[in-house]
Amino acid sequence: MKLEQIEAARGEIEGFVTRTPTLRLSILDERTGGAVALKAENLQRTGSFKIRGVSAKLSALGDEANGGVVTGSAGNHGHALAYGARARGIQCQLFVPTDAPVSKVEAARRLGAVIHTCEGTVDECVEAARERAAVENLVFVHPFDDEDVIAGQGSIGLELLEDIDDVAAVLVPLGGGGLASGIAVAIKSQRPDVEVIGVQASACAPYPPSLEKGEPVRIEHAKTIADGIAVKRPGEITLPLVKEWLDDVLVVSDDEVADAMAVLLSEAKLVVEGAGAVGLAALLAGHRHPVDRGITVAVLSGGNADPNLLAAVARRSEEQSGRSVVLSTLISDRPGSLASLLAEVAELEASVVEVRHVREGADLHIAETGVELILETRGPEHTEEIVRSLTESGYDVSLPWGHQKPSPAS
Repeated sequence: MKLEQIEAARGEIEGFVTRTPTLRLSILDERTGGAVALKAENLQRTGSFKIRGVSAKLSALGDEANGGVVTGSAGNHGHALAYGARARGIQCQLFVPTDAPVSKVEAARRLGAVIHTCEGTVDECVEAARERAAVENLVFVHPFDDEDVIAGQGSIGLELLEDIDDVAAVLVPLGGGGLASGIAVAIKSQRPDVEVIGVQASACAPYPPSLEKGEPVRIEHAKTIADGIAVKRPGEITLPLVKEWLDDVLVVSDDEVADAMAVLLSEAKLVVEGAGAVGLAALLAGHRHPVDRGITVAVLSGGNADPNLLAAVARRSEEQSGRSVVLSTLISDRPGSLASLLAEVAELEASVVEVRHVREGADLHIAETGVELILETRGPEHTEEIVRSLTESGYDVSLPWGHQKPSPAS
């Protein structure tokens, strides 16, 4: 892979892809202790960087693709290929894992793609797509292990060098390796002093053992919220590129990814999927500190997050910050008891999100009922005030595991 290939690919896809913004947020500088920027590929057409590589590949294929294209994908690559195929009036078939995010699959279906599901992960879907290509004389478009695709993804690196004069380090999501290697070649061919670091999810991280062994190592796959980079085996093309051009590979946990997604949602008002948030997760969790001089960039590779996952991430963030809490207590089964409890909570200026009655339990007296309250508070101190006041009023308040009751007021 050479810089000239990336520059040529950029010329071919210009006008078909969006030049995404590079954003600065002071809160990220404060949280990480350095100067941090975000390359917002989550705002790209089809919601991810994948349209760059797909556009470059379809341009390179020309009339060869007129009989139709096929691929295996967890979502974003397939969505992008469906978009590109419809724009060119050609057939598109996708093989997706049975547990692929519904939102991504349905987006491709709406664009006219024929969807096939198969057991396993992206790797098994890729093999199924290869077989279909041979049977039906379709063109197989690999999600990452293809030089045209890699060159298209590398256009992000060219934009970063143009947009940020003092870029010093770039953290890139690392799945199959097409995005990371393309960006690394584009940047380091011109600025070898700039560090390019790949970031994987710990539940599916084949690059560390593969780099150590010097050949692609297939690993067992575990479920991860970073499904877009859950690739069990590096590519034959991408592994040597990653070894040659990347400075380091980091690994982050799902909890760290969820925290990064929550920060992006609450502080930047950006919807970013798990795979797209791993670079920022590495910075926020301290796996990598921003450089002392210059800008450290986290590439947000996609924004096609499942709504249910986003809701879970938001709830987790609220609970961890202390702004949402679940309290359990016992009240008399007599009329008016619940109203009295809720009136006291209202006086304490907490917002009641939900009330649940618990009437079954070995420890419940026949004249008692359990009550579980989900409250929105101003934060941990406000929660402590609520618990203390209810306890002083005679309620035996229980908190979720990991929380401690405040000491009685002196």
